[in-house]
Amino acid sequence: MTTGDADIKMRILLAAKKLFAQHGFEKTTVRQICEEAGANVALVSYYFGGKENMFGALFETFFPNDQLATVDPTLDPVEGVKLIIREVTAFRNSDNQLISIIQQEIIMNTDRIQKIRQHVMPIWRMLRHWLAQGREQGLFHFRSLDNALMAVVGTLLFHRNTDYWSVILEEGQPTSEALAEDLTVFVLGALQYTGE
Repeated sequence: MTTGDADIKMRILLAAKKLFAQHGFEKTTVRQICEEAGANVALVSYYFGGKENMFGALFETFFPNDQLATVDPTLDPVEGVKLIIREVTAFRNSDNQLISIIQQEIIMNTDRIQKIRQHVMPIWRMLRHWLAQGREQGLFHFRSLDNALMAVVGTLLFHRNTDYWSVILEEGQPTSEALAEDLTVFVLGALQYTGE
């Protein structure tokens, strides 16, 4: 693939990500994507084989798959939970468009959530592993692993960056680092972790 090909392919992906986040997958046409990217409509078929495959390419391109592959699953459970909190928070703050796409697809319960699961579930499986390990080691205290897992996931994924909540929030948008620190204190407190 030439540099020009890579450039136009990336422009198409960026346009698709933007438009899917704004309007949803179903309401976005290939023509709209190509107009946004300044590309010929035929290039979607050429590079991706269609709109559905382009959706998958978004996750191959923009989801931190390589970073995820380097995580050491033998980390101490507390360090593992902290890592998940920090990295999920950083990703949420770095790519609001992909986060919006994920949330829309999950809410609509589309067939595309299978593609999302391929990329996202390894993170949540690691979190589950570290929660279970932390409980076995007496570091965390909770009754149900499923409920603890979903409480942590909910805390990390709850959509707080919308105008909807602005009427009751007073402190403004925290930095990613400050938010990760606050969420870490909250989650570890909820897990009844008493260490440092």
